[in-house]
Amino acid sequence: MPKRVDHEERRAHLTAALLRIASTRGLQAVSMREVAAEAGVSLRVVQYYFTDKRTLLDSGLIELAARLDRRVKQRASAAGSGLSVRAVFDIVLGAILPGDEQSRLDALAWTAYYAVALTDPSLGADGVHFPNALEDWLTARLTVAQQDGAAPAAGDPRTEVAALLALANGLTASVLGRQRTGEEAAGILRHALDRVLADPRGRVGPG
Repeated sequence: MPKRVDHEERRAHLTAALLRIASTRGLQAVSMREVAAEAGVSLRVVQYYFTDKRTLLDSGLIELAARLDRRVKQRASAAGSGLSVRAVFDIVLGAILPGDEQSRLDALAWTAYYAVALTDPSLGADGVHFPNALEDWLTARLTVAQQDGAAPAAGDPRTEVAALLALANGLTASVLGRQRTGEEAAGILRHALDRVLADPRGRVGPG
């Protein structure tokens, strides 16, 4: 009997191939044919799962966001329950920094998307969806913490979150460019978190 095809697994396999190309050769090297070659399948297989290059690129953005989400959940699980807002920010922002080879490759893929989005307004609009969602989520967490007295109330929550995310992204670029190590970048991020999210009640989270 013919082997039953797991369509979700096949789609994930093709998306992973796309991201390997993006992280090593840039998004300009991505084509349906190149993804087929990287994945070891025929062009028709790629065309079956993705109607055009744009739907293929969209799948890459979705997968990159999902990988970040999985890293955050793994870090949160390791940290335990009852986390302070300081610990939550450390977990989420720390997951953005390249801490191993896979996260380094993912960061390179994100950078490849960003570079193309600078001159492609339509891709740029899609590319900010996930960063905006993360900014909204962190802003809500910080707002509640300020209202509960668990974080300093002096700064505007969204401005503080935007600044921390910009720092995390800038540190990521410095790691990718070999200006500093991942450990050094994590130390700088912790310093900023200590300044912005010091618990007025004296409690601290892991950092």
